[in-house]
Amino acid sequence: MPSFPQPGTVTICEINRELVTADHLGDDQANETYAKILGTVFSPIPFESDSLLSTGAEQESVERRKGSLGILSAGLEALLSGSLRPLLQPADVKCLKDIDLHSVSWHNHKQILAFVSAPHQVTICDYNDSDGKLPCVLSHESQKDVKILEWRPNGGKTLSVACKGGICIWAASYPGNVPSVRSGVTSNPLSRGSVTRWTLVDFLQTSASYESSAFTIWDVSQGLATPIRRGLGGISLLKWSPSGDYFFSAKFDGTFYLWETNTWTSEPWSSKNGFVTGATWDPDGSMVLLSFSESSSLGSIHFTSKPPSLDAHLIPVELPEIKLLTDSRVIEKIAWDDASGERLAVSCRDGDELYKGLIAIFDVKRTPLISTSLVGFIRGPGDNPKPVAFSFHDKFKQGPLLSVCWSSGFCCTYPLIFRSNILA
Repeated sequence: MPSFPQPGTVTICEINRELVTADHLGDDQANETYAKILGTVFSPIPFESDSLLSTGAEQESVERRKGSLGILSAGLEALLSGSLRPLLQPADVKCLKDIDLHSVSWHNHKQILAFVSAPHQVTICDYNDSDGKLPCVLSHESQKDVKILEWRPNGGKTLSVACKGGICIWAASYPGNVPSVRSGVTSNPLSRGSVTRWTLVDFLQTSASYESSAFTIWDVSQGLATPIRRGLGGISLLKWSPSGDYFFSAKFDGTFYLWETNTWTSEPWSSKNGFVTGATWDPDGSMVLLSFSESSSLGSIHFTSKPPSLDAHLIPVELPEIKLLTDSRVIEKIAWDDASGERLAVSCRDGDELYKGLIAIFDVKRTPLISTSLVGFIRGPGDNPKPVAFSFHDKFKQGPLLSVCWSSGFCCTYPLIFRSNILA
């Protein structure tokens, strides 16, 4: 039977398909459960949820009236890639609550978590550093209306933050490693709370409307931008594949495109279930899982041959437990464990009152096609908590590590432990 957290309890972790709960949130519960296996505790991080949520609602109302801006999560993953691959970056795009913006992110190779903690600020917590476990807050006069953030995948402690008017790039600063600041950028580091200092080293300035068909290719090493028009206006979501061989783009009209990045050719697709609200690749980059604005089912695109081939099939992925238990008709957010591909996190809109605000955790098999079974549900701390954003650690070796920003003002991390070699 799937694990169900009773009202008034909080979820701590998963141990072998059992989601463990406690009466209250705290490190003691972690020490009694997963810390015995992992040797570490991921303490919850408080943040100002009221200002974040209220300001977001006000901004959404203004943006709907003005048809204005909110930077979408598109190629931020590739923005700071080790090879400095030119970035396909839509400038400012209309930001809707339906879109699953990537506002909580783990460093690819370290236990460092970053998340949007207020309208104009980002919070970082380094669980590897005993002196750095005190959260560090990044703020700057150029960093307004933060939407998305991504770590540089292949080197160093560098974080890109998409905000109104451009992209802020932060780098860690400590004795023996002082990052260089691009000429003309006012660094003025305002990070506080940790021994490690963070410096704003660059600001890639850009702006446009979501109705525009323009996007920008950035040469990050030189800070140079090349605007290009390709008729891709109205973009709702963009996502690089793990290997960088493919690029996924979706539009608000329900169409979406698969690009291969060798020659930048694409194949168009369309959906009858509304527009794509979430896209997440499997660890191998051989398939991408999609959620839609008007559906309680997912879709998976399977490539039939290796890159740069665009031959693929779109196959529905049913989650019958969602309809049966929660009575929800729309999946709101999704996240797939990129390290193993064995856990999928899903949140739903509306539905049965008993299940509102919970995150469903599924066991996933990928051969030959995607199949799922429900493990249980995660409940957050506080009164009527709802998941604002959630994301998996891409490279956590001990198993899936899911972090959730809750509307109650806590960012909590949940180890999902199920491998026999870890439990031995």
